[in-house]
Amino acid sequence: MKKRLAVFASGSGTNFEAIARACADGRLDAEVALMVCDKPGAAVVARAERFGVPSFVASPKEFGSKAAFEQEVIRRMDAAGIDLVCLAGYMRIISDVLLDAYGGRIINIHPSLLPAFKGAHAVEDAVAYGVKVYGITIHWVNADLDGGKIIAQRAFEYDGNDPEEVHRIGQKIEHALYVETIDKLLKEKK
Repeated sequence: MKKRLAVFASGSGTNFEAIARACADGRLDAEVALMVCDKPGAAVVARAERFGVPSFVASPKEFGSKAAFEQEVIRRMDAAGIDLVCLAGYMRIISDVLLDAYGGRIINIHPSLLPAFKGAHAVEDAVAYGVKVYGITIHWVNADLDGGKIIAQRAFEYDGNDPEEVHRIGQKIEHALYVETIDKLLKEKK
């Protein structure tokens, strides 16, 4: 039986698409059973529709609290039988509510070589600092911002000062590395 993934995203959804495409073409023995988006109107919503992936799209402001929003997410993940949660450009900090329910089953992709340059502006911070080696990290999610145990990393050199170019280079690496890492984790859990 295929493992069931939930992919959380807030924006364009290119990592969502890389994961969904890998499931569709058999590179991942899994299916994306739920896409969660906290930004109605984000491009990832249309991507999920194209792949026929059920979605939960809602602004957390529609709920009385962050806990209430996450409880609804948990209800939907439980109903979908989710085995692994993949944060893919999800720009919200996960609370203890979600961690208590799915801790040890949530991974995140981050555009730096953690533990350096944590947070939402990692690439911009790294460019401002003048680093010459950038990278991508996939890590387990815990209560610390970008602080969970590292699962995989891939580095690349860049000797410039354009954050958009770093994002473009990094995104190509992200797509391959995320699929490879999910595949490895799913095979380890069999």
